[in-house]
Amino acid sequence: MEAPLQTEMVELVPNGKHLEGLLPVATPTAGGQRVEGPGRSCVEGEGFLPKSPSKEPHFTDFEGKTSFGMSVFNLSNAIMGSGILGLAYAMANTGIILFLFLLTAVALLSSYSIHLLLKSSGIVGIRAYEQLGYRAFGTPGKLAAALAITLQNIGAMSSYLYIIKSELPLVIQTFLHLEDWTSDWYTNGNYLVILVSIVVILPLALMRQLGYLGYSSGFSLSCMMFFLIAVIYKKFHVPCPLSPNATNVTSNISLVEIDKDEAGLQAKTEAGAFCTPSYFTLNTQTAYTIPIMAFAFVCHPEVLPIYTELKDPSKRKMQRISNLSIAVMYVMYFLAALFGYLTFYDGVESELLHTYSKVDPFDVLILCVRVAVLTAVTLTVPIVLFPVRRALQQILFPNREFSWLRHVLIAVVLLTCINLLVIFAPNILGIFGVIGATSAPCLIFIFPAIFYFRIIPTEKEPARSTPKILALCFAALGILLMTMSLSFIIMDWVSGTSRHGGSH
Repeated sequence: MEAPLQTEMVELVPNGKHLEGLLPVATPTAGGQRVEGPGRSCVEGEGFLPKSPSKEPHFTDFEGKTSFGMSVFNLSNAIMGSGILGLAYAMANTGIILFLFLLTAVALLSSYSIHLLLKSSGIVGIRAYEQLGYRAFGTPGKLAAALAITLQNIGAMSSYLYIIKSELPLVIQTFLHLEDWTSDWYTNGNYLVILVSIVVILPLALMRQLGYLGYSSGFSLSCMMFFLIAVIYKKFHVPCPLSPNATNVTSNISLVEIDKDEAGLQAKTEAGAFCTPSYFTLNTQTAYTIPIMAFAFVCHPEVLPIYTELKDPSKRKMQRISNLSIAVMYVMYFLAALFGYLTFYDGVESELLHTYSKVDPFDVLILCVRVAVLTAVTLTVPIVLFPVRRALQQILFPNREFSWLRHVLIAVVLLTCINLLVIFAPNILGIFGVIGATSAPCLIFIFPAIFYFRIIPTEKEPARSTPKILALCFAALGILLMTMSLSFIIMDWVSGTSRHGGSH
C-alpha cells in the first residue's frame, strides 16, 4: 500500500477488513506525542461499540451495519432536544428576520464544524471526541474535550428533567381534572422528577451498549413532529389578545399581585399590544438567543460514534447525513419558533409548552402533546448520559477495564447531581444560557477548529493554507461568541438581581 500511515483509513478501507495491524496502539504525531490506543483509553467504548475478538478495536474495525436513513434518524435525534422549546422565546427577543439570520448562521457553522471534525478523525482513525483532543494537545486536550462534553450533556439532561418537573404535574392535574392546585406529592414536580429518574431513566442508563437505545430515535422524532403540528394548529385557534383571565408573563418576571379585575384589564391591554410581530428586536434577553441556538444544534459528541456504526462509511457520506439532519432540524426549529411566537408574541415564556397553560389548562390536544414530549425527553436522557459517562471514564479511569460497579455508580451519581440541579434551578432559561454560552461554543466552534489545525499534517496543509486560516478564524469566532454571551448574561443577572431583589 503506497499510502502513508497518516492517510484517511476510513476512505481507503471502509470497514477495516484488510487493515489489520495497520494502526498501532500508539501513533506518533508531528510533535512527538503519542495517541492512546482505543483498547486502552476508550474503556467505556468496550460496551459502546462491538469489537472483533481477534484484533484490537480500532476506529475502522467495527463493521457498521446502520443504513443511511437510520443514521439520519439517529443524528437528528441527537440534534433534536429541549432546545426546540426555547426557540420561540428567542424569536420574541430578536424578531423574525434577525432570528432567521442567526438560526441560518448557526446551522451553517455547525455543518462546517462537523466537516472539520470528520476530516480530523479520518486522518488518524480516531472514533472518540476526547481522543481527538489527546491527538492534538495530549492529556490537556483530552481533559478539555471531556469536560466540555460533560457540561454540555449534563446541561441537556438537566433541561430534559426540568421539562419533566414542570410538565408532568400539569399532565397529572389535567388527567385528574383538578382545577385547584394541591399539595399532594403526585402533583409536586420535585418528587415526580426523582420518581421518573429512578423507575424509568436509571434502568435504561444501566445498559452497557448504546445500540439498544437506538430504537427510541424514530419515536422521539415522531413525538417532536407531533409537537410541531400541534404548535402550528394552535396558532389558528388561540385568540389574540388572550382572554382577561390569562396571566401574562413576560421575561420570566413574576408580576405583583393586584386586584383581579384590574389584572384582567391590564392583561387584555398588554396582550392587544403584543399581537403585532416584531422583525428586529434588541433587549437584555437577546443575549440568550445565540446560546439557545448553539445549545439546540450541538450533536458533535455523537457524530463519530454514528460515523463508526455507518454501513460503508466515508467522510462524504457522513457529511451528507450531517447536512440532511441539520437541514431537517433547521426547518423544524424555525417553524416551531415562528408559530409559537405568532401565537403568544411577547407573552411567550422560555419554555413554550408551558405557555399554553395560560389559555386552557385542560386542553386535550396540549395534554397529548405534553405526554408525547415527556415521553421523548425521558427516553432521550439515557442516550445523552452515555457520552458523559464515557467522558468521565476518560478523565478518572483512563486505563481501567470495564466494571459493572463503576458503570452503575457513575450513572447513579450523575442522575443524583442532575436531579439536585433541576430541583434547585429557578428556570430552564438559566440552563440554556449558561451551558449554551460555555460548552456549546467549545464543541461547535473552538475544539473542531483547533483540533483540525493541529492534527492535519503540515505537509498536507501548511499552517498558512486557506483551510487552516479559516479554521483559526472559526475558533476565534467561537471565543468571541462565548465571551460576548457570558458577558451579557452576567450583566443581565446582576441588573435583574439589583432591580428585583433577587426574586424569581
